[in-house]
Amino acid sequence: MDCNAGKIDLHIHSTASDGSLPPDAILTLAAEKGLRAIALTDHDSVEGVKALLSRKNPTDVEFLSGVEVSADPPPAFDLPGSLHILGYGVDVDQPALNDILEKQQRARINRTPQIIERLNQFGISVTLADIQSETGNQQIARPHIAQWLLKNGHADSMDDAFDRYLGKGRAGYVEKYRIPMDEAILTIREAGGLAVLAHPGLLDLAETESYERLLVELMSMGLQGIEVFYPGHTADQTDFFRSLAEKFGLLVTGGTDFHGDINPEIQLGTGQGDLHIPYTIYESIIAALNMTNCN
Repeated sequence: MDCNAGKIDLHIHSTASDGSLPPDAILTLAAEKGLRAIALTDHDSVEGVKALLSRKNPTDVEFLSGVEVSADPPPAFDLPGSLHILGYGVDVDQPALNDILEKQQRARINRTPQIIERLNQFGISVTLADIQSETGNQQIARPHIAQWLLKNGHADSMDDAFDRYLGKGRAGYVEKYRIPMDEAILTIREAGGLAVLAHPGLLDLAETESYERLLVELMSMGLQGIEVFYPGHTADQTDFFRSLAEKFGLLVTGGTDFHGDINPEIQLGTGQGDLHIPYTIYESIIAALNMTNCN
């Protein structure tokens, strides 16, 4: 087999955060789709990764531990909401990592009833039990609430649910706790992982200089990579972020941000059908991890 052949997906969410498929089902689906390697990157959780690492019946799909941490943007940048940092190759049993993830999860759990209360005040009759009846034992996050709004006729699409109710400044928006950026990056690195800026094309930064200033700031905190390949990036953006990676010596990564039925337009491994993330990217990440662990 040509080691450079095949596709990978390094940005995937399971029922351990806000995806619709359990970790085992994701690994099975990846094998069915012929993916050579995947990383599970649940929001502020490594429980799904732990489940896959303990799996007794491995597949041919290579697996990389991962996490997506919601962090506060650096103070010099007035960005709305969280700035997401992907951590690859992390030790999922590292105490400091688990401590910050537990703090983030508690904050998310406490946020959900507040969102529901605000929706009630806005005239939408919904209870926590209503959402739980749809999600089962999953940790409830905003996409689950958006899915309920869509299913019950309060929104035309998932994006519309966020634009109308759940986005920053909307009736159902509740600010949440976010870990400081420097702490997020440091904790990922101390857990043996690589810290990568997720989906930069979704940031509200219009100018090349602004992206460069942000990357320089994050690199001073220990950032090591940037997610170049992403369904929400245009071809021009993909080229631009690849050029920034080359300029600053950052690792290039890529993934679909797969959530299953939560966002059915995005398919595992291919995004909207035209995404191809080469296996060489996975090889580069593994090489970087091996070098980090040797130092």
